[in-house]
Amino acid sequence: MVVRVGGPVADIYRTRTPFRKVARLLCDAMKDLPNPRLAVSGGSAAEALGSLRHLMGPHWKRVRLTWVDERQVPFNHPDSNRGEAFRLGYLEIHDPPALELSLFHDGETGEEACMRVEAALRGNFEAGLDFLMLGLGEDGHIGSLFPGHPWPKGLVHAVEDSPKPPPLRISLGQELLASAPMSVLVALGEGKVPALRRLLAGAPDLPAGALKGLRIVTDQDLKVNRGSHHE
Repeated sequence: MVVRVGGPVADIYRTRTPFRKVARLLCDAMKDLPNPRLAVSGGSAAEALGSLRHLMGPHWKRVRLTWVDERQVPFNHPDSNRGEAFRLGYLEIHDPPALELSLFHDGETGEEACMRVEAALRGNFEAGLDFLMLGLGEDGHIGSLFPGHPWPKGLVHAVEDSPKPPPLRISLGQELLASAPMSVLVALGEGKVPALRRLLAGAPDLPAGALKGLRIVTDQDLKVNRGSHHE
């Protein structure tokens, strides 16, 4: 059921199997599109990628995948979102999507990465997205968009002063993220509850407030009285 508590309209799902729920929500929405465009962040959101890949079955071969943000570290570095997804088996080389656009290649400068990624976003993604799969930080950040820090415009930008280490990152712009008609936000653990409540209350400093078609998947009871899903 749709919930509005002063902020964005959202469907809220409280479940004991959050990663499977995230995958099911996206699979049901994506499988009928010819070439869906999906952007994924790291952490808990990336953990749902493996379930999504299996649920999509042959439809996975039609997905155009990119990342919401990446740290400017080598693929084999433990801080690499993309590298971790492959190391943990969420993504596999022998089972690729139609396209997987990395935001950072080993040895690139931030400027070089942004030029390459922007060209690919315009050429292969038509400068837009269909779906987002995001985590939520305890401070309310998504990807590398942090409360209290500027959210640069444009398709992609280099972050040089992230308040969460490492400081150097490549991030899709807020306007591009807000272009997706459906966003699934994963927020697990008690530490995320204050940020979720602030988001639902319409806190203007939270970048997730601009997301469309918001589905929140959590393992916490937000005590929202007007219709959340419990599974």
